[in-house]
Amino acid sequence: MKSKFLAMAFLVLAAGASSACAGYRYSYRGGYSYGPPPPRYGPVGYAPRAGYVWCDGYWDYQPRGWVWAPGAWRRPPHPRARWVPGYWQPYRGGYRFRAGFWR
Repeated sequence: MKSKFLAMAFLVLAAGASSACAGYRYSYRGGYSYGPPPPRYGPVGYAPRAGYVWCDGYWDYQPRGWVWAPGAWRRPPHPRARWVPGYWQPYRGGYRFRAGFWR
């Protein structure tokens, strides 16, 4: 009985994790009444290896307020993939976040 429960719990967690990744393209982040601060800019350095792409950072809203999520070098999922950065957009009197995704 316990092994069946553990197997079912694992399947539920795995399905939840995979659906979270699949739906990340159109993720919705709250309806905040005011927008984020202006984006930060600075040097990004060199790619760690050939083929890596710089993905810009963004402002994330946490319980303590706006927090900067730094950018990172990422490897595209396939050779012709292009990174579309995330952005905050006005929505029903507030703002919502559209997460970045590979196209």
